[in-house]
Amino acid sequence: MDNRLLVDILKNQVVPALGCTEPGAVAYAVARAKEILDSEVKQLNIYSDKNIIKNGMSVGIPGTNEHGIIFAAALALVIGKSEYKLEVLKDVNNDSIDKALKIVDSGIISLQLENIQGLFIKVEAFGENDKSCVTIRHSHTNIISETKNDEIILDNTVNVASSIEIKHEIKKYNIDYLIQFADEAPIEDIEFIKNGIDLNMRIADAGLSGQTGVGLGNYFYNSAKDVFSMAKAYTAAASEARMSGYLLPVMSSAGSGNHGLVAIIPISFIGQEKNIDMKKIIRAVTLSHLVTIFVKVHLGSLSPICGCGVAAGVGCAAGLTYLLDGNINQIKGSINNMVAGISGMLCDGAKLGCSYKLSISVDAAVDASEMALKNIFIPDDNGILGDTPEKTIINLAHVSNIGMKNTDDEILKVMMSKC
Repeated sequence: MDNRLLVDILKNQVVPALGCTEPGAVAYAVARAKEILDSEVKQLNIYSDKNIIKNGMSVGIPGTNEHGIIFAAALALVIGKSEYKLEVLKDVNNDSIDKALKIVDSGIISLQLENIQGLFIKVEAFGENDKSCVTIRHSHTNIISETKNDEIILDNTVNVASSIEIKHEIKKYNIDYLIQFADEAPIEDIEFIKNGIDLNMRIADAGLSGQTGVGLGNYFYNSAKDVFSMAKAYTAAASEARMSGYLLPVMSSAGSGNHGLVAIIPISFIGQEKNIDMKKIIRAVTLSHLVTIFVKVHLGSLSPICGCGVAAGVGCAAGLTYLLDGNINQIKGSINNMVAGISGMLCDGAKLGCSYKLSISVDAAVDASEMALKNIFIPDDNGILGDTPEKTIINLAHVSNIGMKNTDDEILKVMMSKC
């Protein structure tokens, strides 16, 4: 097994993101198409899969009071820089918001559903005489095609499998090895994980001190009775700030900012409140990320079930159990406990309400971990549980990817019927 590969996977999958990653990915593609066109955009056509539309429909855009993919695309036309990737809109100001709103009102941006499985974004930008096109596939920043006036600039469409991020290499490992790596890796190889702790605790503090969302984080904060319920409050507050468009980046995990909040905040908050050594906290968060990525690779980039629960929540349960001195069997048992309890949570798009789902996920992760630490394990003959955490995760992915393949269509129909 290659430990260097796991470090590379972590560095690829644990990256800063500003705002929700779905409109952020569209904005990234728009910014790149604008740069290739190198002239005023007269018409912008966006084509995306159902999950991008579902997740981008209602979520706030950072630094603004606006929502949705079309506004994010308009803002990218004004200030977007592709070099920023998922922080593509970080230069937002009042002037750029006004200009973006005028672009939205002009009607030059169209958004269309493309019936393609897996993450897909295609942007066509038309100028007075030129046309550019950018296509993203499989992951939020994975550009596989760029053209200008049908001249190919970048083409990874033939060998698209080779352009998929190295995250899929994590399938070579098992949970035992991920635990061993988190426990034994030289701390200098994983100390960058501390950056994510700092970023995500910063937006949690902002969410609790500011007026963001509907006050869910402050509600949990004022109701908290112990360190675990306080961790839930911090996680919910961070998500609420992020989903309402607070202008602070978060550290994502497995392609999602909200996943990053669940994977990081409960472990780091509980660890620091219990005066656990920061190196141990970093190792616990590392394990949380690795398990989150492992689950997410099996589920797919976007799914009909809430990845904050069944991916990041599972990672959080494993990381918490490690943090609190659980052994390998207890860490693995916490994974099965978590899936047994939260496997049915649906994803109905990114929005303020996600902060409540994150709080539920943290609650469940704490319970799954505490049960495991007391050697209480949900039996593997229950439901979709397997006799190993790997088999449980594969079973979960099968139910999501095969059994629920029409679920997203129905969720999107309900969401669109409200518009």
